[in-house]
Amino acid sequence: MKKDLETWLSGDVLGEDVELTLVELCRTCQLPAERVYELVEEGIIDPLGGEPARWRFRWTSVHRVRCALRLERDLGVNLAGAALALDLLEELDRLRARLRRPG
Repeated sequence: MKKDLETWLSGDVLGEDVELTLVELCRTCQLPAERVYELVEEGIIDPLGGEPARWRFRWTSVHRVRCALRLERDLGVNLAGAALALDLLEELDRLRARLRRPG
């Protein structure tokens, strides 16, 4: 896992099967754990596992965290608004992908 994370941090694409711990997500996104808890509470990211000590995050969580923080910083959107915007953007991507599929 550490090698996969180092490869990803160096710019290579991280595979979908890679999961990050809370510590790895904090380090990757340069956030304290308390801020990650807020993101989880608002539904921006969904951890796998019951309690924070066992949380694992899909690689897509890094993208969602970074997008949410940009929305907050650049547009003044609160976390609830960022969660809604991210969900709507993902739905838009799914609909566009359906339109591109033949048949």
